[in-house]
Amino acid sequence: MTQSKYQSFIESSSIQGANAPYVEAFYEQFLDDPESVSPDWRAYFRLIQDQNAPREIAHSEVVARFERLAREPHRVVAAEAGFDALAAEKQGGVLRLINYYRMRGHQVARLDPLGLATGAQIADLDPAFHGLGPEDMETVFNTGSLAVDQDRLPLKEIIRILKSVYTDTIGAEYMYLTETEQKRWIQKRLEPMAFQPKLSPTRKREVLHQLVAAEGLERYLHRKYVGQKRFSLEGGDSLIPAMDEILHACAARDVDEILIGMAHRGRLNVLINILGKAPKELFAEFEGKYSAEALQKAGDVKYHMGFSTDVEVSGKRLHLVLAFNPSHLEIVNPVVEGSAKARQILRGDDSGQKVVPVLIHGDAAFAGQGVVMETLQLSDSHGYGTGGTMHIIVNNQIGFTTPNPIEADPGAEARTSRYCTDLAKMLEAPVFHVNGDDPEAVVFVTRLAMDFRNEFNKDVIVDICCYRRLGHNEADEPSVTSPVMYEAIKHHPTTLDLYTRKLEEQGVLTKADVETLSDAYRKGLDQGENTARVTLGLVGNKHTIDWRKYRQGELDGSVDTTVTADAIRTLNDKLLSLPEGFTLHPRVKKIYEDRAKMAAGELPMDWGFAETMAYAALIGEGFAVRLSGQDARRGTFFHRHVTVHDYHNGHRHTPLERLAADKSRFDVNDSLLSEAGVLGFEYGYSTTLPDSLVIWEAQFGDFANGAQVLFDQFISSGYAKWGRLCGLVCFLPHGYEGQGPEHSSARLERYLQLCAENNQQVCVPSTPAQMFHMLRRQMKWALRLPLIVMTPKSLLRHPLSVSPLEDLIKGRFQPIIPEVDALDAARVTRIVFCSGKVYFDLYQAREKQALDHVALVRIEQLYPFPREEYEAVLAQYPNASEIVWTQEEPENQGAWYQIKHRLQAYLLPQHRMLYATRAGSATTAVGYLKVHQMQQEEVINAALTGGTPTA
Repeated sequence: MTQSKYQSFIESSSIQGANAPYVEAFYEQFLDDPESVSPDWRAYFRLIQDQNAPREIAHSEVVARFERLAREPHRVVAAEAGFDALAAEKQGGVLRLINYYRMRGHQVARLDPLGLATGAQIADLDPAFHGLGPEDMETVFNTGSLAVDQDRLPLKEIIRILKSVYTDTIGAEYMYLTETEQKRWIQKRLEPMAFQPKLSPTRKREVLHQLVAAEGLERYLHRKYVGQKRFSLEGGDSLIPAMDEILHACAARDVDEILIGMAHRGRLNVLINILGKAPKELFAEFEGKYSAEALQKAGDVKYHMGFSTDVEVSGKRLHLVLAFNPSHLEIVNPVVEGSAKARQILRGDDSGQKVVPVLIHGDAAFAGQGVVMETLQLSDSHGYGTGGTMHIIVNNQIGFTTPNPIEADPGAEARTSRYCTDLAKMLEAPVFHVNGDDPEAVVFVTRLAMDFRNEFNKDVIVDICCYRRLGHNEADEPSVTSPVMYEAIKHHPTTLDLYTRKLEEQGVLTKADVETLSDAYRKGLDQGENTARVTLGLVGNKHTIDWRKYRQGELDGSVDTTVTADAIRTLNDKLLSLPEGFTLHPRVKKIYEDRAKMAAGELPMDWGFAETMAYAALIGEGFAVRLSGQDARRGTFFHRHVTVHDYHNGHRHTPLERLAADKSRFDVNDSLLSEAGVLGFEYGYSTTLPDSLVIWEAQFGDFANGAQVLFDQFISSGYAKWGRLCGLVCFLPHGYEGQGPEHSSARLERYLQLCAENNQQVCVPSTPAQMFHMLRRQMKWALRLPLIVMTPKSLLRHPLSVSPLEDLIKGRFQPIIPEVDALDAARVTRIVFCSGKVYFDLYQAREKQALDHVALVRIEQLYPFPREEYEAVLAQYPNASEIVWTQEEPENQGAWYQIKHRLQAYLLPQHRMLYATRAGSATTAVGYLKVHQMQQEEVINAALTGGTPTA
């Protein structure tokens, strides 16, 4: 009888009280042999019995067992035959307890080396919460999925194992993973290690040596360069043995390259003790001694500089790269991922087994900066996945002056999430929190994490819980805002001291051994030599790219970008070829039909045809093309269609992929709805593969401001600061069409403001042929510079913005397109210069008003400014006295403020400079169509017949 039915029977029956033992005896007799009781009792018992429940056991056996236990206390085995109900409940409690230690043990783990964190009280970890008491501690239970070598253990031993694994100096978070295989893998790596040494004696000595180097470098710099900023690693010293373990794990897997991205905290330590940079080079930077070549660039501070070298680890050669990084902490993350992806493409490394990205974060930045989420969201997406990234967080529990505890108090801290790492749960990436003062645990979980990454091709995070011994920088006084923390730090031994003491107690080494290591390291620094990591220098391999040849081109040099008519027809036939049975959407079918006519010269080319043909011709010549953006395949404005979809079944077809045997020669990706993350990725990719035309397209140019830090800190200035060449192309749809302030302006003025020292190109092509030649020029000349393009929107279908096929066969990119009509040069008194869509409005208005004394000239390349072509136009019209700049944008925006000095610099005394723009405005554009149209008409009229004189 089930508990509920039996209780109901007792409470509702008149047979109760003193008669209960009598009834119970009858019931047990019935259970043993139903025929042994009278038919009346048999019918009664069957009536109250649960017919769906398993056969019940006689209670007297249970009672007898408890009586025997009371008389003879000793260890028992739960769930013996016939002991189902109570034992099963207890056994279930044990399994739940195991599970809760896996899920919540991290909350009571000893993670804070300073001991300031208040210990959490987790009811789920109390055996009593699961129906287990002191009387059960000696009972032997089944260990379930606990990854130990015994199927049955006493409860107290199970709890001892769980505490050792999950509540000591490692706090593992992984039970939110969906895949059971991944959880079991982690359990099999963690749980058998209870009470086991995590490292061999030899490895322990190596770890100690790395801690000697980590602390030794910081102390040396502190004494030698007093007061200079270095963003010390002190307090987070275990990062160095952790990074060394990553190198060993990668060497064991035959990895070729490791790409590292990190901010400034501990960067100099990583440069010296992991990558093997010569200390004398670092000292020269502290002392302001630079080579003549270095002084030709703007340069950057020492803790932003990158480095690359080859090292030997466990007999294997590894190429190490530390990416250049500005002070925008986490912004380097997508850059590293993009570079890693490019290197994997170069090797045909589809699963990320040969190239591994490693990102080192700060706790406050990881929790607070949006680009972290954007980069994580790219981790396994099509076209962006790199086979998993190894993340290390140097969690010093503070962000500049703002407390950032390991486990946040909800509603009381600068962040909301419990841990700074909680964003990783979005990816189901495991997180291993570890006490930074236990370097053995740090090394152990780092190897575990690297092996997990390599096994499952997923991101994984090691959160080194540590502290910052000094202030944000060496001149900062942290005790002003964190007095309690820094009082504790003042009296806290260093990680090296603590580990030395531990190894002395274990007999692994003596204090004298440590002093010998420290003296040797210090003497090496005195001589400017690296004794912690000896490098092989830049040995290189078959994939190494010599970037020197991409500095040889001239900005004004001519390059042949034409394509023969036969090549166009051949390429177009391949592009229009469809798989058997493939059905195009009716609108796309019309586009394909028109493109066939364009290739035959029967129809003027539109933008979609010219752009696609540029890609096809480059692929045919051995270049690769990578295109990404939120609507890159179709094109935001329905013009591109590099991928088409079967109208009936949705199957995709990308013809450009089929032009070369290697399908990776063309890669198009509809990206995540992200600007900063995706643009950073493409920048990193383009700085790695110079023979790939890498294009990022904003959905609307207005939205690129969500990635402004990439334009400011990397794209426009990367070469001046770091000598990093980049051929990235940015398509920014731009044009005033009455769509309001968020869909009109790509903020042309911002990109022109960033122009100097021939650092990048800014172009505004107005015809399909110009687009074709501009893209081909980007790859054909021996130069790699970023290219910012104000691309068209409504102009894509403007009847005048077309090109004849002949322009691809014989033309070139024209920085300035002169007047296209056959005007009498002697009659021209006004020259109107402009860029982009406004030209066609001006052209139509001039025709309407029959103004044959006005010449219209398009400046298609605003930077570098085409001086020679500009002066040639001025010379072409000797009687022109009015030189007008016209733009759709307000006066304080667009190109005017950035190029007016160039327009005026080459004028003759007879010339007078005028401008025609919208009035200065705090916003880019009006939101009302009628007002837009009125303003546009005023600009056009002013350009042709009026204008405002310059001061």
